[in-house]
Amino acid sequence: MPFEKKNNQLTLDKILFFCYYKKMPIIKSAKKSLRQNKRRRSNNLLHKNQVKRLIKEIRILALDQKPKEAKELLSKVYKELDKAAKTKAINKNTAKRRKSRLTKLINKH
Repeated sequence: MPFEKKNNQLTLDKILFFCYYKKMPIIKSAKKSLRQNKRRRSNNLLHKNQVKRLIKEIRILALDQKPKEAKELLSKVYKELDKAAKTKAINKNTAKRRKSRLTKLINKH
């Protein structure tokens, strides 16, 4: 290893530890903030993954020339996009753009 342990100097292990592992919060408010961020992140990912899954299904149906099934699924996608935008998992303009493009795709095919 390029860094040998000599009189309390930084070793390669210590450098890697500080680069790749973040320290846990010590202050009470920082601990609370970490808990909140974890909860919010999981909720955001839940909404985003649901939206992605539904959009994939609609695109497959639209490309397979099944507009009736795609239009039935469209309301679910609208609902999920609106929920994601409301909770700020995605931007409201992103939700509007995706709704518009999906509707355009279904009407085209």
